Amino acid sequence: MNEKAVIFECGGESLVGVLHAASAAGDVGVLIVVGGPQYRVGSHRQFVAMARRLAAAGHDVLRFDYRGMGDSDGPFGGFEKCGDDIRAAIDSFLRERPQLRGVVLFGLCDGASAALMYAPKDARVAGLMLANPWVRSESTQAATILRHYYWKRLLDPSFWSKLLKGGLDVRKSIAGLSTNVQNARSTSGGAASFIDRMRESLTSFRGRTLLLLSGDDLTAREFADLFDRDGPWLAARKRAQVVRKDLPEADHTFSQRPALESATNACAEWLKTVGAR
Repeated sequence: MNEKAVIFECGGESLVGVLHAASAAGDVGVLIVVGGPQYRVGSHRQFVAMARRLAAAGHDVLRFDYRGMGDSDGPFGGFEKCGDDIRAAIDSFLRERPQLRGVVLFGLCDGASAALMYAPKDARVAGLMLANPWVRSESTQAATILRHYYWKRLLDPSFWSKLLKGGLDVRKSIAGLSTNVQNARSTSGGAASFIDRMRESLTSFRGRTLLLLSGDDLTAREFADLFDRDGPWLAARKRAQVVRKDLPEADHTFSQRPALESATNACAEWLKTVGAR
């Protein structure tokens, strides 16, 4: 395996990445789309570890910084406007590794959301690996808190002990519950627009998709609630080629080594099933 820095342009700005070239690479590479605000190393160097593991398994990997993040120039436009950055990274990846016939996009959090929204636009994208995709809106966050947080609290003995001892601000707690109930019933047009785009992309994408969901993560719970219960998302699932892997003990960024190893191994195994489009 060989690692080297690469510099390429997007919109007149210089972007920086690191290429992990496998010794005996196949014809499908992996482009790591980093969620923000973060840069190509990732929390606790997770993307470095993942890239090296996948390269050792025979896949070229490129991880890079969006414009305005890490070592890349220009303003940061947010995950909804990074399509040009992803396209430029794929262009650079294929220039560096011309034997590749396609790429798989890996994304975490809003990086996963960005990858999903981009994928149907580029025939070179053969697959998606989406970890804890971001679908946050005021209503989805409130609904997730109601469904998962409050029930967990009611089953926690320490909650009742605190309540009986007068250590809980009951008025404040009721006010918080009321606010979450109201927010769960509301809709947010601006936030929903990117969620709609994600769903439409899942429906139209013709490649394969691996979905990684952490058990100890409200972001993953928000996505799972949509994915498992929302009518339009259920329809999208039926048309998509999705393999789902739940990691019950993992947090949002797979910060514990066993969780990161499980997520990376799941990616390595799933990649064996993916061919260029």
